[in-house]
Amino acid sequence: MKPLAYPETRRGDVVETQFGEPIADPYRWLENDVRSDPAVADWVKQQNGLTDRYLAELPQRAWFAQRIRALMDYERFGLPHKAGKRYFYTRNSGLQNQAQLFVREGLNGAPRLLLDPNTWAKDAATALDEWAPSDKGRYLLYSVQDGGSDWRMLKVLDVNTGTVMADAVHWAKFTGLAWVGEEGFLYSRFPAADEQDRFQALNYNQAVYFHRIGTAQDADELVHATPDHPTYSHAAAVTSDGRHAVITSTIGTDARLEVHVIDLAARRKSGWNVQPLVTGFDHDWRLVDGMGSRLWFATNKDAPRYRLVSIDLRDKTRTWQTLVPEAQETLEKGTIVGSKLVLNYLKDAASRAVVYDLNGKAATQIALRGIGTASGFTGRPGDPETFYSYASFNQPAGIFRFNLASGAVEPFATPSLTFKPDDYAIEQHFYESKDGTRVPLFVVRKKALVGKAAPTLLYGYGGFDISLTPSFSATRMAWLEAGGAFALANLRGGGEYGKAWHDAGRLGNKQNVFDDFIAAGEYLIKQGITKPGGLTIQGGSNGGLLVAAVANQRPDLFAAGNAAVGVMDMLRFDRFTAGRYWIDDYGDPGKEADWRVLRAYSPYHNIRRGVDYPAMLVTTADTDDRVVPGHSFKYAAALQAAQAGTRPHLIRIETRAGHGTGKPTDKAVAEGADILAFLAQWSGLTAPE
Repeated sequence: MKPLAYPETRRGDVVETQFGEPIADPYRWLENDVRSDPAVADWVKQQNGLTDRYLAELPQRAWFAQRIRALMDYERFGLPHKAGKRYFYTRNSGLQNQAQLFVREGLNGAPRLLLDPNTWAKDAATALDEWAPSDKGRYLLYSVQDGGSDWRMLKVLDVNTGTVMADAVHWAKFTGLAWVGEEGFLYSRFPAADEQDRFQALNYNQAVYFHRIGTAQDADELVHATPDHPTYSHAAAVTSDGRHAVITSTIGTDARLEVHVIDLAARRKSGWNVQPLVTGFDHDWRLVDGMGSRLWFATNKDAPRYRLVSIDLRDKTRTWQTLVPEAQETLEKGTIVGSKLVLNYLKDAASRAVVYDLNGKAATQIALRGIGTASGFTGRPGDPETFYSYASFNQPAGIFRFNLASGAVEPFATPSLTFKPDDYAIEQHFYESKDGTRVPLFVVRKKALVGKAAPTLLYGYGGFDISLTPSFSATRMAWLEAGGAFALANLRGGGEYGKAWHDAGRLGNKQNVFDDFIAAGEYLIKQGITKPGGLTIQGGSNGGLLVAAVANQRPDLFAAGNAAVGVMDMLRFDRFTAGRYWIDDYGDPGKEADWRVLRAYSPYHNIRRGVDYPAMLVTTADTDDRVVPGHSFKYAAALQAAQAGTRPHLIRIETRAGHGTGKPTDKAVAEGADILAFLAQWSGLTAPE
């Protein structure tokens, strides 16, 4: 194939000297907001035009679009949430652009539709995000996401009548939804942003407020703020018995928290009396729940893989008691349901769940169905049941009800499938990285392909203490149906093995993440799972950074890549929206030692002229205010300018979409088909006729 004729991208003359080194930034102008800069808008239009024409000609695109749509066409449910005698849950009949929210009066009651986000916008890009019923189920608090943005509007529904109330809360972001009885709720917000900068400006001075039902937002009560520390972030939760509000504060993405407590029983007398419980930003403290004066937390203090502790707030010595000590597996979360503790563990990136009494005794394991991910275990003290979802690479999420008294598990909602899960093999391999570290790798393919090489899609993330576990994706299943293999690498930087695993892949150790991913690719070829020229790679956000960085470092290893919503300019990431939080994982570009580490792998700054890079499809969205699209714009422009060889380097820019959540089904199908057709074209995967 002949090289593509890319639209001309103007090169600016920006050069800045940083720590003695001149740094050229010729595409700085592409950081400007597409909504307000006509030149950027024109560039986006031209790039999308070229990409659309190229993708439309790919012979496998129509097949992938049809299969992804068919594989998404099954009834699916969200986890039920019980409040009073009511059960709330989401449901998508199959191809609805957005899931609807229903309520039942009792477990076996008839479903009643409460919210239908499909009616909220003509383009279906306005989505229902988080939601929480009040304690007795009288009200429903929910957040609305528009166009994929991280900003949220909070609204309230009267469940009895199904009427949306006049209450409206603006400028909420990165917030929990915490009811205080039936009278109101706690939430987190930032000061109102300038409309022109709302999708790019840095966010400071997050605070916790209380909104009373039936009042205007300007009457909301300030509960907790730190004006002397504008970089602090705060989130509120309320214990199931309504006795205490727990406010956790962070200074970045790292799991280092301060914890404050409010005795809600004394609120009418003493107001929002916020008292410190844990100070110092040294460790993670994940609230499990509270009953009376007692609180339970999971913490990594003196336990890198976490332990379960409790404290009695009446104890003036504030002594923490260990109930369940650190295990070999990583403790992910805990809940109190009925009179039991349900703890979620990760064992080699797969789930197990264990039931204890409230003092950490008499453990019983919940039987799960092989390699997969169990999540949820929602409920409250006194409830007779808990609900959880279970999914794997070949199994969409099913919802199950666990009876705590009898230990019986029964389906609440399981999907009807158009494929046979047993046709697919799920294997867990372990391979050695460059420095000898043993890294887990899931490999999924048709059983008929075991022992044969197939075009392979390798996925990774490797950052921010986030664990990648088995999950179902209709897009990935279409790749498998076409005869490809899928591999997921649990790279350092994630949370699969606790704090040490995270620390080994961040800051000055970030190169370990890239080495792990490269070693995974080499392993897949060496083991005959794929052939040279048949390996494709994919990652999003921090994973988009990963894909671009390894394509720079080992362009010979990969046939093609999809770098989605990636952080590409590591010298300026901290200047936009949420970027300042990421210093915990990446380092501070304003400090020379960190800057030199970042400079060494920053995708935008390490593209070399004359190198035959893998075929690359960069994907982003105009309303991504988590990782602003300027990262992807600049990277794609630099990659096109350095063109060598014949493989394409394209960018696909979605409109009215953000970092990923809230995307309508129609847009998800189209995007998935484009990506798979592109990767198939350059790895030799031929879809069935």
